[in-house]
Amino acid sequence: MAKATLYTDEVIKKYTSQGIWSAETLSDLYENNARNYPDREALVDHSRRLTWSQANRWIDRLALGFLDLGLKKDEMVVVQLPNMVEVPLLRVACEKAGLLCLQALRNYRHAEMGHILKYLDAAAVVIPWEYRGFDHFQMVQELRPGLSRLRHILVPGGSIPPGAISLKNMIERPIEKEFPPDTLRKTRTPSTEFSLVVHTTGTTGMPKFVEYPACTRIYQWGKNAEVIKLNKDDIFAVVGPAPGGPNFPAYTGGPLKAAKIVMLERFDAEEALKLIEKEKCTIVSVVPAQLAMMVRHPNRDKYSYKSVRIWWCTSSVLDPNIGREAEEKMGGKVIIVLGATDWGGEVLTSPDLPREQRLGTVGRPVDGTEIRLVDDDGRDAPPGSVGEIWSRSPSAISGYYKDIEATNQAWAGGWYRLGDLGKFDEHGNLMVVGRKKDMIIRGGQNIYPIEIESILLTHPKVADVAVVAMPDAIMGEKACAFVVPKKGQTLTFDQMTGFLKEKNLAAFKLPERLELIEAMPMAGEQKVDKKLLRQQIADKLQAERKP
Repeated sequence: MAKATLYTDEVIKKYTSQGIWSAETLSDLYENNARNYPDREALVDHSRRLTWSQANRWIDRLALGFLDLGLKKDEMVVVQLPNMVEVPLLRVACEKAGLLCLQALRNYRHAEMGHILKYLDAAAVVIPWEYRGFDHFQMVQELRPGLSRLRHILVPGGSIPPGAISLKNMIERPIEKEFPPDTLRKTRTPSTEFSLVVHTTGTTGMPKFVEYPACTRIYQWGKNAEVIKLNKDDIFAVVGPAPGGPNFPAYTGGPLKAAKIVMLERFDAEEALKLIEKEKCTIVSVVPAQLAMMVRHPNRDKYSYKSVRIWWCTSSVLDPNIGREAEEKMGGKVIIVLGATDWGGEVLTSPDLPREQRLGTVGRPVDGTEIRLVDDDGRDAPPGSVGEIWSRSPSAISGYYKDIEATNQAWAGGWYRLGDLGKFDEHGNLMVVGRKKDMIIRGGQNIYPIEIESILLTHPKVADVAVVAMPDAIMGEKACAFVVPKKGQTLTFDQMTGFLKEKNLAAFKLPERLELIEAMPMAGEQKVDKKLLRQQIADKLQAERKP
């Protein structure tokens, strides 16, 4: 049984008796929508448009198809697909069949996929045959000798390689006629257990795996829906990578309120702008880098964004200048969300907040989520001061899959340590000032890179920037700025420091080295790999010291 690691019988009884957690699952939501809105569109990708009744039929046939293949309760199905309607439907089909499901980033290759498939003892994997010039089927075949539990390779479409199973054939087969009507009612995963497993995309090596019970997702999105007034006429635009956290609003919020989900196969700023106009999207889920690329695209004014009411921005802190520019040039309101894959709780700004608070903070915790700011000694930080953000919430994840040690370490005392540093403003809104591990301590003075980065991003010659610590024999650490100049531009050290001085940045915070690079190294598809940048500058300094 896929029992949630952190959920004792007492915890489950507490939250269910208070009505915080319900027995409702994601598959229940799809069934409800199929009954109540059978002909309303539910899912749209680059080539298909499914109604709620069609989506529910696909889920049932996929779930029964998995059972027909001999997959047993709590066996793992790993999915590595680009954005397409199968992505959310496979999640729900696994829940309904009593299976576990993990969706992997599409750019993972042999090392990452080998680790994922082996660690999770995957029984089945769903992949494209080929995608963007890479042969995924060949990769899995090369990995297969080391994967004793892997029995099935499934591929979308009707054209498949020998030895694979066609998802298209599974979906088109009326397999429901071959099973008793109550089969899936008996197999589905209860809401307080978990079917969905999500991998992290941090910079500490191979990913960890996080348990996501349905009760927490549905509770959380019930609260989020109240904040943004989500309703059945909303249309989500999913433009980020398929398993990415920014897509969770659509995957859960969509079926919760019968709102349509529209998926962009692969992010491209102009293609995203086209999609928003064509489908009249009302809620666009993005990471800050995507919003910046869209609002500053040279063809931005060719398209209409009148339909957009919410830009749902998560994964990292947004430069307020980008948010202000997006609202002024594309309309709608930018909502800033503080979340983390291995947390599950949420803090967000409300559309009703004044712009200064909405773009300059991450708002307030959703109902039920508690936040503490803690100093280095584990005590509550004094009012108005910076502390590490700790949280506990009924929407929190239930632990790390197959890793009780990491679970107990992360959730010591019932509070999860986010690793972010924050403080509260005078209105009670939370402000994130940086990552604890990214903070630079120069001669005993704390430097928060996000403050410097936010200013440099407004420089007319700067396309992207990351500020990291570099070692110093006297001061301990100093700040180094890695800058990606805009096309055709360059930036000198004096230009950088002069600009920061004009913006009244304190002298001790000024970067003491500038490195110009062509592109930021990324951890996953959403986060800058600052660990790698710190190592690069440390290695460069060491090489320069050699005679």
